[in-house]
Amino acid sequence: MPGTAAPLQIVGLMSGTSLDGVDGVLADFGGPAPRVLAHAHQPYGADLRRELLLLNKPGPDEIHRTALAANGVALAYAGVVKTLADMNGVDRRQLRALGAHGQTVRHRPLEFDGVGYTVQVLNGALLAELTGVDVVCDMRSRDLAAAGQGAPLVPAFHAAVFFRPGRHTAVLNLGGIANLTLLGPTDGQVSGFDCGPGNVLLDGWCERHTGQPLDRDGRWSAEGRVHEGLLGQLLDEPFLLRSPPKSTGRDLFSLDWLDARLQAMSTGERPAARDVQATLAEYTARAACEALHRHAPRTDALLICGGGAYNSDLMRRLARLRPQTEVRTTHQSHGVPVDQVEALAFAWLAHAHLQGRAGNVPAVTGARGARVLGCLHPAGCVGGRDG
Repeated sequence: MPGTAAPLQIVGLMSGTSLDGVDGVLADFGGPAPRVLAHAHQPYGADLRRELLLLNKPGPDEIHRTALAANGVALAYAGVVKTLADMNGVDRRQLRALGAHGQTVRHRPLEFDGVGYTVQVLNGALLAELTGVDVVCDMRSRDLAAAGQGAPLVPAFHAAVFFRPGRHTAVLNLGGIANLTLLGPTDGQVSGFDCGPGNVLLDGWCERHTGQPLDRDGRWSAEGRVHEGLLGQLLDEPFLLRSPPKSTGRDLFSLDWLDARLQAMSTGERPAARDVQATLAEYTARAACEALHRHAPRTDALLICGGGAYNSDLMRRLARLRPQTEVRTTHQSHGVPVDQVEALAFAWLAHAHLQGRAGNVPAVTGARGARVLGCLHPAGCVGGRDG
């Protein structure tokens, strides 16, 4: 049709701190706004998930194990790309690029030497070979090199998709770690930061005590009672009161961190397992809402995305803590399913890289300025035929 933009198809691939697997979207960037054409999720195999979880802590032979895990993540990502292409009848040679996050196993920005590091496990070169598609990955390093946190990176995308003139909007991503994007009523008013744990403690505690990888729909936490003494200890975490820019991960919010606070309680004072789960749900909601109260008290709309949006108990707690705010999922408000937002964000960041546009928001990460994010692994060879 005359005037119809040519399709520009990019795949976004995201595997978050929850370690539940890979989410991928096939998105078209040929129009005024990105449009999701297909979505696929692939759980990690048990061995790869176990290894990635172990790599969050110091251990033996880490260089060897990390390199092999990076190959495993590339294979998992390639499987999702194939699924997406097959679902939509797309020849992979038609794909402009893959925007690939990798699996974060360490996140220590600005520490040790003033620069610090962040590690997203992924063999990007292998992913390009496996798929035959240009790969944009290693999105966080350039922001770190510019004295930033390297996270969160989604606020620029959130502003492009969820901004509404005249409204104070907040986007709360409840992945393994929770992060907030704050959008003012005027275009360009963007801030954001990690605000505490998302699913990481809830999932870990549930798996330890029930054998299930997550508390489906928050049923177990809904059965328990909040232990005010434990909640008070959790809310005393200094990270919550730090001023942005700030970001965090399993390096801080882990079961070891929780165990230390439980062990500080007398034996008779320690709550039952399901009451701990209820307390963790309340803590997750309270940390986010208190951050919102401190930094964006006039928020009209709170949009929830990430796996935590499927937790009805957690959603009820957020609504109770913010009665003056419209609390909805991104699917309810904008038609973007909650498990597709981050994958779409990394497709958007890949598109920005290809256009030479900045992907970070310096006011969010603390970087010296706007930077084009990511490294490009071109598909195939340059200037000739593959041998």
